Amino acid sequence: MAEEIPLDIVYEDDDLAVINKPAGMMVHAGAGATDDARNRGTLVNALLHHFSTLSAVGGEMRPGIVHRLDKETSGLIVVAKNDTAHHKLAAQFSRREVKKKYIALVHGWIKKDSATVSAAISRDRVRRTRMTTLQSGGREAISHYKVARRLDSPFGKFSLIEVKIDTGRTHQIRVHMASLGHPVVGDTLYGAARELRSAHARGRRAPQRATSLPRNFLHAAELDFTHPRTGAKLVLTSPLPIDLQVFLRALEGDYQT
Repeated sequence: MAEEIPLDIVYEDDDLAVINKPAGMMVHAGAGATDDARNRGTLVNALLHHFSTLSAVGGEMRPGIVHRLDKETSGLIVVAKNDTAHHKLAAQFSRREVKKKYIALVHGWIKKDSATVSAAISRDRVRRTRMTTLQSGGREAISHYKVARRLDSPFGKFSLIEVKIDTGRTHQIRVHMASLGHPVVGDTLYGAARELRSAHARGRRAPQRATSLPRNFLHAAELDFTHPRTGAKLVLTSPLPIDLQVFLRALEGDYQT
């Protein structure tokens, strides 16, 4: 269902477009979706309004969609305008030639400055909305992280990290970081606190403060791939959204280390 929804188009030509998706927007409606409020406001609905043609490879529910981002993850997503571009882009993803970099804020100080997490991911048999690394028979998933900054704030310790992923499993970064004991801030599905409370100030009974982030602190900041028609290298970036910048500044204050 086409809807007139503003789109932040980072790049566009006859074959593809790269969109900076806001947090809170679903990429597409679920299977068996009906025309009700739950299925409005999707990226697909916005694409159908903005572009005259989109690839049909993904089916009626997913025109143009080559890969996905979680609803509460912001950042870059590439869209195919024709079937040839879609097939070639999908092949790059399949061959792990597309480079994807994310920015995340996680709870706690990660011990290693950088490391690779290689832990297969499968759907949790009990809580079906969750994925897990604790079951056998999962699909290979590889994430590489690097700590950009460690924060010691009144609300606790946090690590700002860059993550590059070789695979694109459902909730991959969220699951991998939670498996290390460092869930993504705001990600209550994987154990992050719903509300952050400050500790009492040292030496005096200062009132506690509370803050919260109504989304996951996870942003798809960079996409690096080959143009499906020209073969040219495309490197597209998206700065950290304002809401995450504001939240980070509120935590940092004078507590950066």
